[in-house]
Amino acid sequence: MSIQEQDSAGAPARASLLNDPKARGLFYQATLIIALVAFGWFIVSNTVENLERQNIASGFGFLQNTAGFGIIQALVDYTETSSYGQAILVGFFNTLLVAVIGIFLATIIGFVVGIARLSNNWVISRLAYCYVELIRNVPLLLQIFFWYFAVLRAVPGKRDKWSFLFDTFHLNIAGLRGPQPIFEEGSGIIGWALVLAIVLAFAVARWSRKRQEATGQQFPVFLTGLGLIIGLPLIAYLIAGMPMHFNYPEFVETGPMLRRGFTLGSGFNLIPEFLALTLALSIYTAAFIAEIVRAGIQAVSHGQSEAAHALGLRNGPTLRLVIIPQAMRVIIPPLTSQYLNLTKNSSLAVAIAFPDLVSVGGTVLNQTGQAIEIIGIWMFVYLTLSLLTSAFMNWYNQRMALVER
Repeated sequence: MSIQEQDSAGAPARASLLNDPKARGLFYQATLIIALVAFGWFIVSNTVENLERQNIASGFGFLQNTAGFGIIQALVDYTETSSYGQAILVGFFNTLLVAVIGIFLATIIGFVVGIARLSNNWVISRLAYCYVELIRNVPLLLQIFFWYFAVLRAVPGKRDKWSFLFDTFHLNIAGLRGPQPIFEEGSGIIGWALVLAIVLAFAVARWSRKRQEATGQQFPVFLTGLGLIIGLPLIAYLIAGMPMHFNYPEFVETGPMLRRGFTLGSGFNLIPEFLALTLALSIYTAAFIAEIVRAGIQAVSHGQSEAAHALGLRNGPTLRLVIIPQAMRVIIPPLTSQYLNLTKNSSLAVAIAFPDLVSVGGTVLNQTGQAIEIIGIWMFVYLTLSLLTSAFMNWYNQRMALVER
């Protein structure tokens, strides 16, 4: 075969290869991967060179060094002589506490307001509408400032208090105080009884669902579960000889001109920074959840309500047993996004000096100069929390999905 014949035979082959979508796709993907690897290598090598030039040692060995600063709220043992790693652990648990409580409160408030938005009572629906429009259109940071500087700074000073709930809880500028449980030897059985009660409550709920599908008969799942969760730990508490007591806040009143206030170490104390952050996050996120709930309920066909009423169900059971279970299939996906937003928005705690992960990590960064390591810890923690939350909500969404027969 001549050279001209070989060239004419190879040209169509190259043309067909370039016109093949699969071949072009592989080429572009390989090019992109090579470019990303080269860019990442440039960033890493440039960072290492800059750190060496400034004599900054890389690595996480600094976490073993003494922190030397105090933290106003710690869920684990911590003193100024603790390590930087322990300080960051304290910040992580504070962030986790705010996220869990915030999600719980935001969900309850959001569902109540979302259902109220659809109420036939004009006053209730207008109040819910005003709440949603007002809260959603005010920046979250300003709401945190409002609760911290305008509300919680207007309460009595350290030498006075506001008491409520039968003089059990007290509020002043130092925070919210209440009775602190003190666990004694043998109190572990109470915790195991609580775990057993939760497991039994889930088992009863599952059995009740299958029973209702088979016979149509309902079972008081909520009251039964509540009885188990309260009753079993109470029985274990009595059987173990009551190995737990409460440390109540002690308020010393020695006269108007002398020192007065709460005794240190008496009761638990929720600092105002924690209260302001949790309230702002819960109320702000609840406004978005309310709209998600309203949209989910409206996505359910009106014929479902009419069919339930035709069977004799009242408005309450219709909403609880017919509408909400179907609306959850629409509610859960955007609800997951709001949970993630609340967790990440907790990093605004640094604005009011609440010792969350970002605030404590910032202090460690200022003292050690380990910017890359601290930022890496921040990214890893928030990424992990987001992935775990998404995984749980995706699992729950699959459980709630409509199963066709």
